[in-house]
Amino acid sequence: MNISSLRFRIWRLVLSVAVLSITVGHGHAQQPARASDSTISPDDFRSIRDAAERGDAASQFKLGVRYATGQGVSIDESLAAAWIRKSAEQGFVDAQFNLGLMYADGNGVAQNSEQALVWLRKAADQGDGRAESNLGLMYANGSGVQQDAGEAARWYRKAADHGERTAQFTLGLMYAAGDGVAHDAAQAASWFRKAAEQDHVLAQYNLGLMYMNADGVTRDVPQAVQWIHKAADAGDPKAQFAMGVVYANGTGVTKDDVQAVAWYRKAAEQGLPDAQTNLGTRYASGQGVPQDPAQAMTWFTKAADHGDMSAAFNLGVMYANGTGVVADPIEAYKWIDIASRRASGDDQKRGAAALQTLHGALTAAQVIEGEKRAREWLEQHR
Repeated sequence: MNISSLRFRIWRLVLSVAVLSITVGHGHAQQPARASDSTISPDDFRSIRDAAERGDAASQFKLGVRYATGQGVSIDESLAAAWIRKSAEQGFVDAQFNLGLMYADGNGVAQNSEQALVWLRKAADQGDGRAESNLGLMYANGSGVQQDAGEAARWYRKAADHGERTAQFTLGLMYAAGDGVAHDAAQAASWFRKAAEQDHVLAQYNLGLMYMNADGVTRDVPQAVQWIHKAADAGDPKAQFAMGVVYANGTGVTKDDVQAVAWYRKAAEQGLPDAQTNLGTRYASGQGVPQDPAQAMTWFTKAADHGDMSAAFNLGVMYANGTGVVADPIEAYKWIDIASRRASGDDQKRGAAALQTLHGALTAAQVIEGEKRAREWLEQHR
């Protein structure tokens, strides 16, 4: 069966700003490095313990960290919390911050968001950016306190002003979305830049997209590519996919199909459906890589299983035309039916037109079987 009117969907995305949601969850205690774990001698431990027992706040914190991480002693979270509390009660800021996180996560103490708020606020009142950032998160999520986006933004700004890159990035998101602050794309770009300059990968990616789309900044394609490239080199799959689009379209770089494939592959191997679809299309067409219909089928299937309906449509085309697989009109109908049911707008119309083409070539029994397979797949991939 060869249905010449069915063609692959060539997936060329226009880069657009991805406004990401604020991450939900608590931060992690930034405790002393453990590189010297194996070299801590009994004498060193006794020295710290003796100083802690004499009331030295820094030593109490160190002893708590030893018990929390097993440095020179068996891990004991309860003892860790007890010693860190002693230090915190003396105003030692690192201890206050860590005790707040221990209450937030229930490490060594019963989980208690209200107590977490108390201790984080004590550290924040001493200008600790980490604590300020976590307070912002608690107000954003309503953890131990009434949810308040404006108050969240206020604490994030304090942390951002103290150089906390996660707070800078999150404040950028809030300005981009108008969440807790008035929408201000220029402010969003400014905070993304501060975080990006501290190697925050998602900030680099978002800043690159803003330069690409002239959103809050003057359009600057070289700057856009530079920031997206940094995020891609750091392993972010969306940035890797964006670099594939950049090279595929020759946006700010010399058009290079081989480089486009290389970047699509990096993102595809991390499970990004758009990249898997584009990589499949490249194998199907032999653009930037030797034509390999079997590889195209593999990547389209992965993308379809991740919910990409362009890939599902392309699988239908391959089954209809017997490209890289034995022609199977029922499987063709199944995949195009799946794509049509989950698509919208022009994609839905395109799928419906393809189904009409298939209707003319299939028996009633084949159509019924194709619809049955589509329903089963959709049931399994809700």
